[in-house]
Amino acid sequence: MALPAGELADVLRLHGAEVVERPLAVIRRGLASAAGAAALARLLARDAAALTSLVRRRRVALIHSNTSVVLGGGAAAGLARVPHVWHVREIYVRHPRMWPAYRRLLRTAAALPCVSRATAAQFAGDRRARVIYDGLAIDARRAPRAAARRALGLDPEAPVVAVLGRISDWKGQDVLVRALAAPPLRNRGVIGLLAGEPWPGAEERLERVVSLARELGVGDRLQIAGFVADVDTVYGAADVVAVPSTAPDPLPNAAIEAAAAGCAVVASAHGGLPEIIDDGRTGRLCAPGDADALARIAGELLDDAAMRDRLGSAAAADVRARFAPRSCRQAIQSLYDEVRA
Repeated sequence: MALPAGELADVLRLHGAEVVERPLAVIRRGLASAAGAAALARLLARDAAALTSLVRRRRVALIHSNTSVVLGGGAAAGLARVPHVWHVREIYVRHPRMWPAYRRLLRTAAALPCVSRATAAQFAGDRRARVIYDGLAIDARRAPRAAARRALGLDPEAPVVAVLGRISDWKGQDVLVRALAAPPLRNRGVIGLLAGEPWPGAEERLERVVSLARELGVGDRLQIAGFVADVDTVYGAADVVAVPSTAPDPLPNAAIEAAAAGCAVVASAHGGLPEIIDDGRTGRLCAPGDADALARIAGELLDDAAMRDRLGSAAAADVRARFAPRSCRQAIQSLYDEVRA
C-alpha cells in the first residue's frame, strides 16, 4: 500500500501489510486557483513517475485508488498498463462546474466502486459504477450511561442530543445549535453535545458554532467535548444521536457506528443517510438543515424511551448485518477478480 505517513500506515504494518510511505497528490479546496492547479500538476507528475516505477518493479497487477480525490493511481495505471479501480467516496453536488470534467476523468477507470447509491447516482447508470458498502470500522457499543455522563462532565439527568464528527461548514453542528433554541428542546433543557474537532487551520468553524450558541442564548446548554477517542462514552451518554448534515453525505460513519451501538439516530434525509436509516424502523429522518424539524423529532424521541430502545435495537441488528466487514471484503475481491479477468 502506498499512502502518506501517519497513524493508518502504522496500523496497517501491525496487521502485516507492506506499506510504502510517500506524499500523494490530492485534490483539496486550497488548490482551487491557477497557482494551486500548477502545484497539483507538479505533484501528479511526481506521483505518476514514482508509482509507475513501483508498479513495474513489484509487478503489480491492479491499482486501487481508495478515494476519488487521489490522482496518482490513475496516471500510474495508464503508464504501466494495468487495470485501475477508482473508489468513489465523495458526492460532488457542491462543485457543479468542475464535476462534468472530473466525471470524465474518473470514467477512465476499469471500475468505480461507490460507497452508496447516492454516490453511484452521479454516474447516471454507468456500468462501471457499482455500490459496495463500507464495512463497519469499529465494534461500536454504548458505555454505561452514568459512567459515560461522569466521564464527560454531563448532568446525570439532563436530556442529551449528541453530534459526532469533524466540525465543518456542512456537518450540521450549527443545525443542532439552532434546534437547541427551538421550543421542543429549549423547553426540555436539552444539552447539545459536540464530539469532534475542526480540521487544523479551520478553527474558525468551531468559533462560529460557539458564537451562534451565545447569540441564540443556548451557550450554557452546548458542551464541546473535542476529540473523544472512546466514542462508546459519547454513545452511552447521549439519549439521541443526530447526524444533521446540510450537504449530501456519501455514507457517514457517524451514522453507521451510532446505529451499530444501538443509539436512537435522527439524520438528514439526503445523501447516503437514507441508505443507513430506515425512517420509523431503525431511526428517524428529517429535512436537511431544518432545525425545527430536528428539534421536534428529537423531542419526540426524548419523551419516549421505549421508542428509542426499539429503534436502537433494530438499527444495531440491521447495520451490523448490512455493513459487515466480511461482506465488504468479499465484494472488493469479486470486483478485483472481475476486473483482472
